[in-house]
Amino acid sequence: MMTTNEKVVALRACMRERNLDAFMIPSSDPHQSEYVAEHWKIRAWISGFTGSSGTVIITQNHAGLWTDSRYFIQAEEELADSEFQLHKMTPGKGLEYDRWLANNIPKNGKIGCNGMLYSMNQIRYIENSISGTGVALEVNHPLVSKIWKDRTPLPKNVIFDYDVKYAGVSREEKIAQVRKKMQAFKADWYLASALDEVAWLLNLRGSDINCNPVFYAYTLLSQDEIYLFIDEQKIPNELKENLQSIPVQIYPYTSILDIISKIKKKDILLVDPLTTNTCLKRSMHCQVMERPSIIRDKKTLKNKTEIAHIRRTMEKDGAALVRLYKWLEETLEKHPVSEYEVATKLDEYRSQLPHYRGESFETIVGYNANAAIVHYRPEQQKSDLIYKEGILLLDSGGQYLDGTTDITRTVALGKPTAQQKKDFTLVLKGNIALDQAYFPYGTTGNQLDAIARKPLWDDCLNYGHGTGHGVGFFLDVHESPPRIVPMTSGREATKLKPDMVMSNEPGLYRKGKYGIRIENLILCQKHKNNLFGNFLKFETLSLFPLDLELVELSLLEKKEIEWINKYHVQVYNRLAPHLDVAEKEWLRKKCQTIQVTQTLVKTDEVLSLTSEFISDE
Repeated sequence: MMTTNEKVVALRACMRERNLDAFMIPSSDPHQSEYVAEHWKIRAWISGFTGSSGTVIITQNHAGLWTDSRYFIQAEEELADSEFQLHKMTPGKGLEYDRWLANNIPKNGKIGCNGMLYSMNQIRYIENSISGTGVALEVNHPLVSKIWKDRTPLPKNVIFDYDVKYAGVSREEKIAQVRKKMQAFKADWYLASALDEVAWLLNLRGSDINCNPVFYAYTLLSQDEIYLFIDEQKIPNELKENLQSIPVQIYPYTSILDIISKIKKKDILLVDPLTTNTCLKRSMHCQVMERPSIIRDKKTLKNKTEIAHIRRTMEKDGAALVRLYKWLEETLEKHPVSEYEVATKLDEYRSQLPHYRGESFETIVGYNANAAIVHYRPEQQKSDLIYKEGILLLDSGGQYLDGTTDITRTVALGKPTAQQKKDFTLVLKGNIALDQAYFPYGTTGNQLDAIARKPLWDDCLNYGHGTGHGVGFFLDVHESPPRIVPMTSGREATKLKPDMVMSNEPGLYRKGKYGIRIENLILCQKHKNNLFGNFLKFETLSLFPLDLELVELSLLEKKEIEWINKYHVQVYNRLAPHLDVAEKEWLRKKCQTIQVTQTLVKTDEVLSLTSEFISDE
């Protein structure tokens, strides 16, 4: 097996054969997916860095990895035994490696990459950054395939029909909706490249990518025809007959380049430059119309059936978390537990629930200092023991036929310090502030981001990741385009609309000590129409108690305490029917009320489950 440095040496030899001064390797696949199948984990293979986001640049005298603050600690550890150098990216400053290339590649030099892995927009951005330097960018170099001898082949997992009782809208109706939009744009053809868009349009699901119920395919649509480019072995006969009756014409996955090149020159092909890869673009000889994906914007607005399902799914998912935390507390009374065992146990509890299809991402279980590594994931052979002391951060989610979940809780396993309580409470205040926000229609995620950060900013504190991301319905847990982040361009400028599901997850991380994050999923809803406009609000979807042991009550306002009390009543009322007697008692204690007094002292009383708290239900 080759070491990381040996892989770099082998790639440099291939670069010299083609007279390349630099070679770029992204994290993506030909569909611009955030998470990819093993076959496309090229950047991870050559660098040893396993985070989901990052770009490798290799020259004859430098090997660099560019990634963001979520992965700084992880990258430092995983790159330690290689020649790779970590380049720490700064939010709001773009790709950054494009400027490095412009400053470090000699005049008349050449940069190479595999254009299948770069979107149209990405290549344009890089070309613009290096313009005027005399440096050329060549996109026809799949070099890694020449040195990665034991590369995992493309997955051949069988796909399945996604029942309309979950999807809410049939594939025929969705196709008709897209065609109607195509008519409005006067487009003859429409290309769906993103995997979740193909799955959504045809009400199909798969398992080609771990934790994401999608499959490798493209869809090409006209007013009269619809093509599905996929490995035909992946389609069961009955499903194939169903699709062909629409009719969907099934072609080999790799034939997309050939078919798309044959579209008539006079025809207009609508593509999304964010998800259409550069090699596909260069095979097009027709008129190309570039617009945000039709499907993307439809998919992110959940229909009534999906919303009803996700509310119920939050109840069973919350019940699984009750069982997990109750088990953890009881077990820690006897002996320590590994982080990996906690992740495994949670998956076991979720697997006992109806319609469970696996994790929505690899569970993050960070104990004490490990919680400061934002995307830390425990491994079976490399996992710290958890004791009845310190802080534990657990970020997890499930993929169910009836919805996708994503929730984070930070809990104290012993007596927390004053600093820990203050940090936790500031994060909680930010979470509550965003949850309670009212905002006019047309507001974008970057406008709301500061609301969640303000309690931390007031203490000169901050966190390096976004505050929220879109969430799919039995699809990708990170769904484009809605995001709540500081940046002001691209997806960050997406207007929030009713029926979008997003996360609300401010945090705070002290390297080498602990990390804190509180995450709920939220649903954007209509609030009020008046002379000043149409206003929106959020509904909290996730159901699990907050750790009151970590709350510093003196930092909370009365309305924040009332929010916590009301939320805990809702948590108890919604989860209790799914629990046995002992589990209900455990939950009842965790949902104890905070008595609002002038001195803001918490009592030992438990919640009085009265109608005044649940009038909105």
